[in-house]
Amino acid sequence: MCRHLAWLGRPRTLAELVLEPPSSLLVQSWAPRRQRYGTLNADGWGVGFYTPGRAQPARWRSAKPLWGDPSFASVALVISSGCVVAAVRSATVGMPLEESAAAPFTDGRWLLSHNGRVDRAVLPPARDAESTVDSALLAALVFDRGMDALGATVREVAAADPTARLNLLAADGTRLLATTWGDTLSALTTSDGTALASEPWDDDPAWTDVPDRSLVEVTPDGLTLTPLS
Repeated sequence: MCRHLAWLGRPRTLAELVLEPPSSLLVQSWAPRRQRYGTLNADGWGVGFYTPGRAQPARWRSAKPLWGDPSFASVALVISSGCVVAAVRSATVGMPLEESAAAPFTDGRWLLSHNGRVDRAVLPPARDAESTVDSALLAALVFDRGMDALGATVREVAAADPTARLNLLAADGTRLLATTWGDTLSALTTSDGTALASEPWDDDPAWTDVPDRSLVEVTPDGLTLTPLS
C-alpha cells in the first residue's frame, strides 16, 4: 500500500509537489486522510522526474520515512520538472523494508508506482524485478507486457487474484497513465497542468474522484477516462 501522485504540466519544484501542499505526500506519510488500508506510510519513499534533453527519468528513493530525509527537503527546492511521479510506502506485512522496494520503479523511459497489494503467487517470475515485493513483481510484469496493454494486464491479474488492489500510476515524460482498481485516485486539472493523486493534496474543490476500475490517460491535451470493466 502507499500514497502516490503524478504531475504533468508546467515545471514545478519537487518541493511544490511533494512537500509543501497542506496535505502533501510528506503529511500523508503520517496522516493520510483517505487511506483505506493502513494509517502510516513510513516504510520508504521515492520520486522520479524528467529533465530537458534526457529521455530516461532520474530517481531518488529511500527505505526511510520521507520526513527523515533533510537532504531531499533541501534539494527539492531547486529541482523542477514538468513530469513527476512520487510515492510514500506502507509495506505489506512480511515484505522487506529496503530502498529497492520503494516506488517508483523504472524501465527505460517509464516510471511506475503501485498502490495496493497482490498475491505474488499469481505473478510470473521476473528476472528484471527491482525487488521481491509484490509491487516490484507487478511493475516488472507491466513493463514486460508494455504500457499499451496496461488495462488488459490489470484485468488479467485481477482475475487471477480477485482480492488484489491494483491502482497503478505511470509516466514516460510526455504523458501519464493510471488505473483504479480497489483504491482511491483523484484528479486536478489547472491552467498549467494535471495532477493525479491517491488523495487531494489540498481542499481545492476542483479535485474530482476517478471512478473505480478506470484507465486514465493524461496528455498535454487533457485527461481521458476509459472503463476497465
